[in-house]
Amino acid sequence: MEYPNLFESNGMTSSGRYDTAGYPEDQYEPGSDGTVLKNLLGITSREGMAIVETEQLWRAQEHLLEVIEEDQQLTAHDIFDMHRIWLGTVYEWAGQERRVNVSKDGFPFAMARTITGLMLDFERNQLARYTPCRFDGYDEIAQALAEVHVELMLIHPFREGNGRLGTVTRQGIQALALAARQDEGQRTPHKFANAQGSGSTVAATGDASTRSGAVVNRGRWPASPEPA
Repeated sequence: MEYPNLFESNGMTSSGRYDTAGYPEDQYEPGSDGTVLKNLLGITSREGMAIVETEQLWRAQEHLLEVIEEDQQLTAHDIFDMHRIWLGTVYEWAGQERRVNVSKDGFPFAMARTITGLMLDFERNQLARYTPCRFDGYDEIAQALAEVHVELMLIHPFREGNGRLGTVTRQGIQALALAARQDEGQRTPHKFANAQGSGSTVAATGDASTRSGAVVNRGRWPASPEPA
């Protein structure tokens, strides 16, 4: 099985011995002085891009709240689909594996050529084991959240947005786990939205090195919401 291809910035640098200058995810927007990745909106300032990415993240999160179910098992395709829904109007490579090697503060993430295999392993191991997140103790829930988050961050499947997408996924899994504990025996669609409304807060901004994945309908999201 193969997955689409994708990327990340905010302190991220691309590196590697192969020429990746022809890849869209390794190009910068003209007029941005090499500070903003080439995008579909012609945005040239980091501040402007931060605003747009944050707005689109909240839009994507709202869509997620409407479709995810409490007993859903996440897949690698869910991660890619969530990224596409979030940044599909901003970057042409949204929802695709990155094809460039990236590092942050000298720490190299997984080599681009290994991402497909690593995401398959991530699906078979962490996602299959920890979603849906139905555990009796809070320590078990914390272990599940930490392992899912760390594994996804080490893979860093995208050129941009890994951290923020990871946060949405991690907090979504946590909200579902808490809802399952409160409502044991009841399987309700849209439990994620209910759990979020009862106190969980999803961070839409922050250091991209501190977040993980996302989710939906057995590897296939419903149609994307209309752009704001």
